[in-house]
Amino acid sequence: MKIFKLKEELISYLESQNSNKTRSFVPTMGALHGGHLSLIETAKQNNDLIICSIFVNPTQFNNSTDLEKYPRTIKQDLHALSKIDCDIVYLPEVSDLYNKNEKLKFYDFNGLDKFMEGEGRQGHFDGVATVVEKLLRIVKPKKAYFGQKDLQQLQIIKHITIQLGLDVDIIGVPTKREESGLAMSSRNKRLSESDQEKATLIYKTLQFISKNKLNYTIKELKQICIGKFEYHPELDLEYLEIVSIENLHPIENYKEEGNNAACIAATISSVRLIDNIIF
Repeated sequence: MKIFKLKEELISYLESQNSNKTRSFVPTMGALHGGHLSLIETAKQNNDLIICSIFVNPTQFNNSTDLEKYPRTIKQDLHALSKIDCDIVYLPEVSDLYNKNEKLKFYDFNGLDKFMEGEGRQGHFDGVATVVEKLLRIVKPKKAYFGQKDLQQLQIIKHITIQLGLDVDIIGVPTKREESGLAMSSRNKRLSESDQEKATLIYKTLQFISKNKLNYTIKELKQICIGKFEYHPELDLEYLEIVSIENLHPIENYKEEGNNAACIAATISSVRLIDNIIF
């Protein structure tokens, strides 16, 4: 496994490789867990050269405390990547990706950012899109893999790559879960066992929505599920939305099967968690 900290060295190495090798890319912010590793395992099934980046991107954090507390476990991450035969790891410093005093780039997301994560985190998706565009232009992969847990991010990245004319297939990989159903997340490391157990209410609620879509209207389902969180005040519900996959806007009537998603964001012990289910 080769490790690069400078984009020029990474680009030079990639250019020296056989052009017939299919290049795939998994961008991460580190603190790797089974969800990240499942992205790499999926990429390995259909590609020759697997590249993973680890970079905690400062421009996508609205809260400086959240940025400081984001777990950084480089030694363990590199060990995990080595064990599953990742070919290349890109470990840049901020200065390798951003110029001094560089201003955030603003994108047209065609309304995909108007609700849920975009509503309460001004500029978050511009920060995500900025770093993803930079990384894709450096690595030039044929395919890039992202987790469906961050559904809104996934749909936005699909949109901007088309908008920017980047020759890459963006592939969503199903959410990897703990045995309890809790979506795997780097933030889970900040939760006590008790909090992790309480947080399973998020996925249980999503399952309830999926199973009961024919029994209630969308408005009724939302009211029932918001009520579930009112019985558990330790979980602070930020939003619960049922949206169209196509534009990520809240809907009043269901779309065709597989084109609806229920999305939740909630905070427990100052740790913010998101999850969704597609149905």
